[in-house]
Amino acid sequence: MSNTTPRILIVDDEKDLCEILEFNLTSEGFYTEVANSAEEAMKKHLDTFDLILLDVMMGEMSGYKMASKVRKELKLAVPIIFLTAKTSENDLLTGFNVGGDDYISKPFSVKEVIARVKAILKRGVSEVFSGNIYKIQGLEVDTASKNVSIDKKPVNLTRKEFEILVLLLKHQGQYIEREEILNRIWSDNIIVTERNVDVNIARLRKKLDNYGKFIKGKSGYGYCFNFE
Repeated sequence: MSNTTPRILIVDDEKDLCEILEFNLTSEGFYTEVANSAEEAMKKHLDTFDLILLDVMMGEMSGYKMASKVRKELKLAVPIIFLTAKTSENDLLTGFNVGGDDYISKPFSVKEVIARVKAILKRGVSEVFSGNIYKIQGLEVDTASKNVSIDKKPVNLTRKEFEILVLLLKHQGQYIEREEILNRIWSDNIIVTERNVDVNIARLRKKLDNYGKFIKGKSGYGYCFNFE
């Protein structure tokens, strides 16, 4: 990840659209690169980018498939914003389930894209990500080894607690509804209720000690990790 000018990769098979996005994002001070297919994008050093704008409907490899590879095979947490004309609820859930951070429907205004990009990048200001590690002061979360530590001391989390923590860190500052947490963390058809989310959050807060207070709950909105 760049420590200076934010680097953005635009992945879309519509060359005219890529040129428009590239011109406007460059004008806003971002460094941009373009790939006209997911296959071309996968050949790049994706760990050097701060954000990926990714079209869903492309040739042989879809944007969903590429996002899945980025998350599961490359184990990268680079933010991904999907660009697509597919706007059904199932499409949205698919995008988030494969690791998307945001979803912009086509047609869109360039101003909207720029605003969303800035919001995602701003969210990461208090969140330092290096390789596979989230580091917030003394809290370190390694998404590759699945290890969590506070001031270098190991914190033993269950699998579900760890997955909830990573989900909240990934969407830092954004409330995630309990139902969505259920759908994304308990996706193995096991019958659970929203109470399971509350119980795991309560245990997670306790295990994170002083950092547990940054997990905020709001009635009707769900939970978020807010370091501010």
